[in-house]
Amino acid sequence: MPVTLYRVDQDRWDADEQVRIDLTRIYGDAPDERIKAPPGTYILTHLSQGFFWAAQFNDRLLGAVAVSPDEQGWRLFDLCVRKTTRRRGVGSRLLALVSAEAGQLGLELRVRASQLELADQVLLQRLGYCLTRDGDYFQLDLSTTGDSGQ
Repeated sequence: MPVTLYRVDQDRWDADEQVRIDLTRIYGDAPDERIKAPPGTYILTHLSQGFFWAAQFNDRLLGAVAVSPDEQGWRLFDLCVRKTTRRRGVGSRLLALVSAEAGQLGLELRVRASQLELADQVLLQRLGYCLTRDGDYFQLDLSTTGDSGQ
């Protein structure tokens, strides 16, 4: 499925009703144990601290990952894909596109290990992420991936 990378920040959220509908549906499909707040509340809270990278296909958002910028790069949280498009590579493609973007900008990507289920850990390892020495984060070293994890 050919998806493209789409950035959702507060301005885009405010300006585009379809973005609001799609992102709310994505996080509405998330398991209750992953997103503990209602989707709209979760999204607005995160937008006040960062942005989302989303997977776009045919002008619709199918998956998203929350991003919090910090001094070292981007911390990724809560990758979610619509139920109707799961198991089609959308999440893997989204993470590969985010990795490529981070690589072009010279940024580091990290995901807190404690928030990940086993399936998420396997996906990250398959994409080239490694557990840090202290075990707190999965981190992608873009300097060794050559093609940014794709």
